[in-house]
Amino acid sequence: MSKGKLFLIPSVLAPDTAADIISPQVKSVIQHTKHFLVEDLRTARRYISSLKLGVVIDELHLEILDKKTRLAAMPSLMAPIFEGKDVGVISEAGCPGIADPGSVAVAYAHEKGIQVVPLSGPSSMFLALMGSGFNGQSFAFHGYLPIDKKARIGAIKELEADSIKNRRTQIFMETPFRNNHLFQDLISNLHPLTKLCVAKNLTGSDELIVTKTAKDWKRETIDLHKIPTVFVLFAGEQYK
Repeated sequence: MSKGKLFLIPSVLAPDTAADIISPQVKSVIQHTKHFLVEDLRTARRYISSLKLGVVIDELHLEILDKKTRLAAMPSLMAPIFEGKDVGVISEAGCPGIADPGSVAVAYAHEKGIQVVPLSGPSSMFLALMGSGFNGQSFAFHGYLPIDKKARIGAIKELEADSIKNRRTQIFMETPFRNNHLFQDLISNLHPLTKLCVAKNLTGSDELIVTKTAKDWKRETIDLHKIPTVFVLFAGEQYK
């Protein structure tokens, strides 16, 4: 019996955007797949229902694949593939495998010779990079910076120094309820001419992508509290 495929299925970044953001290819794969590995059961069910594909949610087989999932769990989670059935991976938001626990399923698939099929969709990291105006040839994504204020400020200075030395764009984020604290630490500790892009609620109706120097951001009032936001900084030579 031939093996099924592992589909990496993008999800929306903002509510009520599926009609405009999710491609017909993604919808077709979801419509013809019965087995899914998902980061959050409720979010996945709501997402699939929002696509209005005529899929009966109760007939789907959804298993949790989150940050606690280890490689040892994969033989059980991926068992349908060895029965010739396709399996889809859906993260809570954006693209599986990018700052996302879905990568463990992909690693297992490659070990077992399973075909991996990534599908195009929204990624907050790449949308922010695209909209920043910064170097897209050399960049690094750092996920979340330290929670401790002193450690966070240290990390900010390290990222800035690396950007100056290597002309590398630095991309990172924060838990939404701590966004304002991170923003203040950034504009207070970056060189005045270092550029910072703030990309909030990407793909949403109130999406905002703005790039300014740290000095200019100090003149602005912006509220990022509880709003999904990606931060991008660049301190290349031309901005010194």
